[in-house]
Amino acid sequence: MSDPTATRRLLAACSLLLSYPDEATVERIPLVREHLAELPAQARDPLARFLDWLDSTDVLRAQEHYVEIFDRRRKACLYLTYFLNGDTRGRGMALVGFKEAYQSVGFTIGDGELPDFLPVVLEFGAVGDLDAALGILGRHRAGLELLHHALDGFDSPYADLAAALLTVVPTGMAGPKAAELAASGPPTEMVGLTPFIPVESLRVGART
Repeated sequence: MSDPTATRRLLAACSLLLSYPDEATVERIPLVREHLAELPAQARDPLARFLDWLDSTDVLRAQEHYVEIFDRRRKACLYLTYFLNGDTRGRGMALVGFKEAYQSVGFTIGDGELPDFLPVVLEFGAVGDLDAALGILGRHRAGLELLHHALDGFDSPYADLAAALLTVVPTGMAGPKAAELAASGPPTEMVGLTPFIPVESLRVGART
């Protein structure tokens, strides 16, 4: 997608919609729909399908689905470094890189949020440094492809959201790496880092 404004709006929409759904999320659906026409079909169509699902689903049911998919499925993880590093010492170093990128442009995150939480990265791109955010997403495209593959396998509407997001993520060596991750899963060395934190404790959508 060549239009930076449209890219920022797509990232903002995905940041909102990949956060824990609540009434405020539903209330903002019309605002997201207003900008659908600015997006190319490959992003617009899956995003529209996801909005249709969310708009027609009871909020409590949407919340239950979110928890079932993102809190209880190892391969449907919203923490980018988890795919490449798992719960290893390398993940701690990777998190430092995220923090430094945010600090370089004065972007702050809420207390208790991990910097690699996908909605946070997308918000960084939407309101902060777009190029830096796309660079981060590109380096983690393999994990994002695995996320999309997992969501599709779970027959989750969130697969459409991941598909829309992937249209703006730079490509590279993600294909072979994604296949490797799909076969083996993230590294599992449990050294030097607190284990994976459940999504329910880190809600971008819960900010005041």
